[in-house]
Amino acid sequence: MEENFGGEELDNIVVLNDEEGKEVKFEFLDLIELDDEEYVVLLPITEEGEEEEGEVVILKVEDTEDDEEESYVSVEDEDVLNKVFEMFKDRFKDEFDFID
Repeated sequence: MEENFGGEELDNIVVLNDEEGKEVKFEFLDLIELDDEEYVVLLPITEEGEEEEGEVVILKVEDTEDDEEESYVSVEDEDVLNKVFEMFKDRFKDEFDFID
């Protein structure tokens, strides 16, 4: 699953295209570096513009040939996802209530 980063970014809102080409909005929460790779932590936003309760989305940042654009790809490795999520939880433990 590969998403292209559109140029539209307002107040930490990132608009990505899903597999069907539909635009999906996310709130950008954090950028985390792990093993020389960068990962974004995003929170899905509902059609009404409200943050969805539930899971965040973690995607790996990949450079494209266009310097203005980057591509986000899903992470298949559970260990990597867990490490990134633990780092995110540690950074934001005072701002969010995490439920295991």
